[in-house]
Amino acid sequence: MKNILVPTDFSAEAHHAFRAALQLAQRAGGTVTLLHVLALPDQPRTANFSTFGGPVGGTELPNSHGIDRIFVIKLLEATRQRMQQLLAEAAQLAPGVPVHDLTDQVGVDEAILKVIERQHIDLVVLGPQHHDAVERFFASSNTEQMVRLAPCPVLAVKQETNLNEVHDIVFASSFGAEADRAVPGLQQVRELFPEARLHLLHVTDGNANQARQQIDGFIERHQLAPAEPMLMEAGSISGGIEDAARKLGAGLIVVPTHARSAFSRFFQGSIAEKVATHSAQPVLTFHL
Repeated sequence: MKNILVPTDFSAEAHHAFRAALQLAQRAGGTVTLLHVLALPDQPRTANFSTFGGPVGGTELPNSHGIDRIFVIKLLEATRQRMQQLLAEAAQLAPGVPVHDLTDQVGVDEAILKVIERQHIDLVVLGPQHHDAVERFFASSNTEQMVRLAPCPVLAVKQETNLNEVHDIVFASSFGAEADRAVPGLQQVRELFPEARLHLLHVTDGNANQARQQIDGFIERHQLAPAEPMLMEAGSISGGIEDAARKLGAGLIVVPTHARSAFSRFFQGSIAEKVATHSAQPVLTFHL
């Protein structure tokens, strides 16, 4: 997870995500790419990326004249200034981490997916907002969409956090045969946080003995010791994951997903999406 993308709308939530990405890049020896999607007046779109290298950021202006053109120039100038502030902050907080900036003017999801493909992104870090947020760049619906569509892992960071102080990680699963495919991703997380305790959480419907046997079998199959089994009985899996992580004071929740699959109810994408958008703790999701 060395090549990290942070989409930003310059909101507080996006700023939390940016700082978390810098911390991860320091740990992994990676790089960070900042992406801002411009909300330009309606126009035929060129759908090209740009960096802020040209006099107006390299972004093609609308063909119209007058007030629309003035608005776009002012918007580009303001965007460039805010990007430069983030780059300066990164130089202070993580001086050894290369940080690049990009702008685009297509839809948010389209822009992110395009950067993931072209820049070979390993991880997207974003800051979800509530549905009633004034700036809806990453409202809950956008986060759910990205968890569903992104081919790489997605880390949702909703509030200020210090990933250098992650002492407990919750990995939530049903621990059946299909969970075995989550092990490579889980091992990557352990490599990033070797000092953290790993808790293997099974949200049960009352059959605690069987759930414990599944966790123990998972640990033995993949030689994951030391890892601590954790059982939580709850009416919903997503609610149980959030409750368990909150009670434990976990610094990170990891939830694998099949997106919209026909497999077990645990691995349905909706569970990962709900946890990513509702949990107060940072949530890492990835596809099996």
